[in-house]
Amino acid sequence: MIQSMTAYARIEHKADWGNASWEIRSVNQRYLETYLRLPEQFRSLEPVLRDRLRKRLNRGKVEVNLRYDLSDSSSNELTINNELATQLIDTANQLKQQAGQGDLDLVELMKWPGLLATNEQDMDIVGKDLLTAFDSAVDQFIEARSREGEAIKIMLEMRLVAIEEQVAIVREHMPHVMQWQREKLQNRLDEIQGELDPARIEQEMVLLAQKQDVAEEMDRLDAHVAETRRILKKGGAQGRRLDFMMQEFNRESNTLASKSISSEVTAAAVELKVLIEQMREQIQNVE
Repeated sequence: MIQSMTAYARIEHKADWGNASWEIRSVNQRYLETYLRLPEQFRSLEPVLRDRLRKRLNRGKVEVNLRYDLSDSSSNELTINNELATQLIDTANQLKQQAGQGDLDLVELMKWPGLLATNEQDMDIVGKDLLTAFDSAVDQFIEARSREGEAIKIMLEMRLVAIEEQVAIVREHMPHVMQWQREKLQNRLDEIQGELDPARIEQEMVLLAQKQDVAEEMDRLDAHVAETRRILKKGGAQGRRLDFMMQEFNRESNTLASKSISSEVTAAAVELKVLIEQMREQIQNVE
């Protein structure tokens, strides 16, 4: 299945430590470009996130945004190292007795390193939860890309059928066009006074027929249709190959238009150009 480079996904994660939400959106881009917007305390996750995106995506400009809210119940609270506090108080009292003076200054005592600590969240647990939620968001994101890719595939297949129809129209009209051109040339020659070499006339007609013959272009268009269908069936990251096929389609349609000598063939060539351009615009979004 082919995938679109344009998609959006959002997922929320709730836990004891708080709430978080991941947003992932992307637009078409020639290569894979990732832009991460994370709270400062989660900057360390950036290499991991980029690596996970690279393993699952090939092209597109991808923007990832993380919103994080700490729950009230898990807010940082001061805790006392009771064992250290007891030792400090006992030591301070002993010094006071030995000195025979002085008061116990609790404010100064609180400044002692390690006496007070904040009951901070275990960031390893939070980070693990966030990565799990991120993987779910990426799953959802890829599903969205696949759905849009399937819609693009259907549209491309419809245009391929329309191209085949135009090729059939040209093939149907070409014998009549060639006969008309031959009769037109013969009538012009009949109007010319004087002796003409029959062999030379026949040679000129053959050359003219070769110049106006579009059988080779029709065969190539059929081959391009078959190859494009094969690419669509194979699926995966096929955007660049499909874009190359559009260049080949354009090449043949241009040649057909340059050889056109009837209104029917000209109309078919114009319609081919319209169909190919419609396909090309959609393929710009294919991964």
